[in-house]
Amino acid sequence: MTADRTKTGILFNIQKFSVNDGPGIRTVVFFKGCPLRCRWCSNPESQLTKVQVLWDQKKCIHCHHCIGTCPVQAVSLNANNIHIDHMRCTSCLQCVGECPAHALKAEGETKTVQEVIDTVMQDEVFYEESGGGITLSGGEMLSQPAFAKELLKAAKEEGLHTCCETTGYAKPEVFAGVIEDLDSILFDMKHWDSGMHKEYTGVHNELIIENMKYAASKGKDVLPRIPVIPGFNDSLQDAEQFARLLQETGITKCQLLPFHQFGENKYSLLDIEYAYKDISALHREDLLDYLQVLKDRDIDAFF
Repeated sequence: MTADRTKTGILFNIQKFSVNDGPGIRTVVFFKGCPLRCRWCSNPESQLTKVQVLWDQKKCIHCHHCIGTCPVQAVSLNANNIHIDHMRCTSCLQCVGECPAHALKAEGETKTVQEVIDTVMQDEVFYEESGGGITLSGGEMLSQPAFAKELLKAAKEEGLHTCCETTGYAKPEVFAGVIEDLDSILFDMKHWDSGMHKEYTGVHNELIIENMKYAASKGKDVLPRIPVIPGFNDSLQDAEQFARLLQETGITKCQLLPFHQFGENKYSLLDIEYAYKDISALHREDLLDYLQVLKDRDIDAFF
C-alpha cells in the first residue's frame, strides 16, 4: 500500500545539510508536539502540537495593538511584557498580521507529506554520495503518529535512508506501527530511575525502555543518546546505572550529549520560565570520567 501523500502534519522547521542526526548528510524534519516536558528542553516551541505565536521583546514598540486585536483575549500585558496564553490562542494569527513592528511571529506550519518530500528530495544527490537521508525529530514524531508513518513510508518509496530522534514515549502498538519504515533510531535516555524521570520530564520511563527493547529486537539500528544534565543525571553513579540499564536492553553503545544553553532565548520569546537559566553548560572534557565509567562496563560510549 502506497503512502498517503495528502496526510498533513504540523512542523516547526526543516533543516538541511545536518551531519549530527544520523549517518551521512541529512534533512531533519522537526515535528511540533511532545508528551514530555523536560526542564532543560532546547526546543520549547515544539512542545504543543499547534501553531504558536512568539513575541520578540527587542522588536516590540509597546503599542499594545495585539491585545485589542485578539478575538479570544489570548494576548495580555504582564509587567509591561506581552503575554500570550498559548492554550487559549486559536492560532488565527490575526495579531501577527497586524503587528506594526513585526514583533510577533508564527511558530509552526501545516505541511502535507508530499510538500515535505519535495523539500527533502531537493538534496537527493547529497544523500546518495554520503549515505544520508531523512531524519524525523522534534518535538516528537510520535505525537503525530499517522503523519510520521506516512512520511516515512513516502521516504522509503523515494529510496531514502530513514532515521528518527525520539523519546520513545508512546503506546507500544503506536510505536511499533511508526517504526516499521525506520532504518535507524536515535533514542533518548533521560534517566535510569523512573521517579527522577517523572520529576524532571513529566512521565515515567518504563514505557520508553519497553519500546527501546522492542526496536532492538526488531533489528533496528538503535543508538541510545544520554543528554547529561547538571544535577539530574551527571554523577558517576548515574553513569554506572545507565550502563546497567543498557546491558539489560542488550544494547552496548550510547552517545553522550553534554548540556548546552542553545535554546535559552526561546523561553523569553514564549514568555515562559527557564529552569536552567543560570546553569553552566557542560563540555566534553567535563565528562571524561563519566564516559570512562561506561566504557569500563563494556558500553561503547562516545560524544
